[in-house]
Amino acid sequence: MKIAGAALNQIPIDWENNLRNIRTAIELAKEGGVQLLCLPELCLTGYACEDLFLSDWMPEAALTHLQQVREWTQGICVVVGLPVRLQHRTYNTAAVLRDGQILGFAAKQFLANDGVHYETRFFVPWPAGEQTTVTCEGETWPLGDLTFEHEGVRFGFEICEDAWRPDNVRPACRLMGKVDLIVNPSASHFAMSKTDVRYQLVMKASRTFNCTYLYANLLGNEAGRIIFDGEILVARNGHLLKRNQLLSFKEVDLEWVDVDFAAEQAPAEEIVPLPTPDEYKELNQAMSLALFDYLRKARSRGFVLSLSGGADSCFCAVGVAEMVRLGVEELGLDEFKRRSGCFPKGDEVVKQEGAGGKATQVVEQPAPERALGTNQQLVQQLLTCAYQGTVNSSDDTFNSAKELADSLGARFHNWTIDEEVTGYVGKIQQALGRELTWKTDDLALQNIQARVRAPAIWLLANVQNCLLITTSNRSEASVGYCTMDGDTAGSISPIAGVDKDFVKKWLRWAETELGYTALRHVNALQPTAELRPLEDKQTDERDLMPYTLLNRIERLAFYDRLSPRQVLAMLEGEGTGFDEEQLKTYVRRFYNLWSRNQWKRERYAPSFHLDDYNVDPRSWLRFPILSGGFAEELAGL
Repeated sequence: MKIAGAALNQIPIDWENNLRNIRTAIELAKEGGVQLLCLPELCLTGYACEDLFLSDWMPEAALTHLQQVREWTQGICVVVGLPVRLQHRTYNTAAVLRDGQILGFAAKQFLANDGVHYETRFFVPWPAGEQTTVTCEGETWPLGDLTFEHEGVRFGFEICEDAWRPDNVRPACRLMGKVDLIVNPSASHFAMSKTDVRYQLVMKASRTFNCTYLYANLLGNEAGRIIFDGEILVARNGHLLKRNQLLSFKEVDLEWVDVDFAAEQAPAEEIVPLPTPDEYKELNQAMSLALFDYLRKARSRGFVLSLSGGADSCFCAVGVAEMVRLGVEELGLDEFKRRSGCFPKGDEVVKQEGAGGKATQVVEQPAPERALGTNQQLVQQLLTCAYQGTVNSSDDTFNSAKELADSLGARFHNWTIDEEVTGYVGKIQQALGRELTWKTDDLALQNIQARVRAPAIWLLANVQNCLLITTSNRSEASVGYCTMDGDTAGSISPIAGVDKDFVKKWLRWAETELGYTALRHVNALQPTAELRPLEDKQTDERDLMPYTLLNRIERLAFYDRLSPRQVLAMLEGEGTGFDEEQLKTYVRRFYNLWSRNQWKRERYAPSFHLDDYNVDPRSWLRFPILSGGFAEELAGL
């Protein structure tokens, strides 16, 4: 039988988009002679509908929209994920449709409730072995722990998290010997190097449970933070039959394979491993796709970036350029422009300023003539950068910003903010009746510079109807090394889930491997906020601690969930090169800064989940805004 999985790029409660992608997948499958097609988990509604899953109307609407899919299933068996609500409880289900009929709904038995997933808030796990019925418009179908048969092939289900449970409790252990095929519609989030874990999971399951295993994941940045890599896997008895290229810019990615279920296949003696993942390349592809989906789903016209010439802002600028390069490479120029929604015909674009706002005509002014390649011309339309200097800014960072923007093709503006800073400082000096000095008012004088940069760059983004990129990384977020309503101002924070040490390494990789030679400037600089006078020679690591050590403390404290004393003991045993007293100082500094700055993490612009953890309280790590700040624990060091 020819079986297929399809990765779909869906949008929460965008019925038109979601149904169009479902229909396209079914039509492509039919054209290829596919007999059984698996679509991803909750693909009809979108996975990240949050508390809408708790409403009565949304699951009901999903069941109603499922009736449209029925007519598309003539001559094929299709699995469609959707929520079903019974007696004020919502279940995560996979509907099986064939020849215009609904055969039943398999229900998810284990719910993901760690990391970025909070499924137990929305769904109720289905008890193994139990069945019930669901009714819509006078028809009744079975729902629960079900198996099905299609053209002589028996199949059952594991839905995403079901497969991540131990072999002696997961649904597959009860399906062994009863089915030929296990179908797994999934919504498994992207994280660097995770695909290797998922691959091993599917391959080993097919061997352990003596079956063919069909896996299909969601694709793209569905709802803002979580990225899905669109992985499709087919394995049989530990042998890989099909695997696709991940993180596609397509709306529908379909893969099929012929399986002779009547023929015996000996179990694989060993699982053939995947090549070691290149995390720099993985992150590049994931962030590019996430930016592209965020851009088009937010119905924006591009990005605006306060390009300081430092590591984080340079990373974000290259990220937009890579979005263009990879998108055009896969989709082609015309399809990239069409899908982005940023290249309407003609020069005039109607811009809606917001609820109750007036629609105004915005005429794009062409940038000065430069000899630009095709991708650079696209970047010129999609990315506007501004260097906002002060007397504390250096020629090094200006040259870094200017040369990088020019090399990418981005529009580049340069203005100073000293006049605005002087104005605010003067007002407060007059109000207080004293002079503000670096000796008495250091942080305040640093912060006002960062804050003054926000209004103008916001205005530029609003005028152009663009998303404002903010550039903080995870290391800065952990210790609050940022100015709220200053360098944190923005619509989206692409790299807030990535640590600063990785940012620096990625930039060196991008310079050499991707050919962004203008990054040589930033790669030669020590990270610095450039908010103190130049003679102070301010650097981030002198203000905080070495970034590698900061990242290690952060991981031990909040990924491994160790106490301050345990963190210190681990560091002492790892040979960091610092003596005990210096380590104590750094551990205390980290926990003090962490505890004081939760309110900042609560207010960060939405960020992408790219690593195996992040510090965003709305997706991975929750912490009280007000707390005792580890006072007793730190005193005990």
